[in-house]
Amino acid sequence: MSRAALIVMDMLNPYDHEDADLLAESVERIVEPLAGLVGRAHGRRDVELVFVNDNHGDFAATREDIAALARKGRRPDLVEPVLPPPDRPFLAKVRHSAFYGTSLEYLLTHRDVGTVILAGQVTEQCILYSALDAYVRHFSIRVPRDCVAAIHPDLGDAALRMMERNMGARIVDSERCLDD
Repeated sequence: MSRAALIVMDMLNPYDHEDADLLAESVERIVEPLAGLVGRAHGRRDVELVFVNDNHGDFAATREDIAALARKGRRPDLVEPVLPPPDRPFLAKVRHSAFYGTSLEYLLTHRDVGTVILAGQVTEQCILYSALDAYVRHFSIRVPRDCVAAIHPDLGDAALRMMERNMGARIVDSERCLDD
C-alpha cells in the first residue's frame, strides 16, 4: 500500500519581492491551518512530511541559511509557525516546480509514496506547476484549499480548478486531507 506525502512549499520567504504584500495577505489566512496540518502529519508514520523551498538564488544556501533569511525578513510571524522540523527532508529548489532540479521524485518513490498533498505558496505558480509535474509522474494529488496562498485570488482559484479538472487533483479541506 502506498503512502501519502505532505509537501510544504516555499513557506520560508523573506517577503521582500514585488508581490510580497499581496502574497503575505493571503498567507496570513493559511498559516494557522497549515501549521496544524504540518503538526498532524509530523506525528504520523503513514505520511511523509517534506519541505521544498526556493533557494532565493543562493546555490550554497543550507536549510538553516534559508530559514534564517526568512526569519530576518519582513514577516517572521508567517515563517515561525511552519519552520521545518530538523528530522524531516528539506529540499532546495531553484524554479517553480518542487520536482524541477530536486531529488523529490526519487525520495517519494523510495518511500513508496503514491499521493502528494501540496501546500504552501504560490497557488497559481509553484503549487500549480508542482501538481502538473506530480501528475505526469503518475502521483495522485490532493490540495488542501485552506493551506495554499495566492498572490492573485482569481488566478489561485483558476489554478485550483485546473488542478482538479486537468490533473484529477482532489481539492479538500486541511482537516480531511490526511484521512483519505
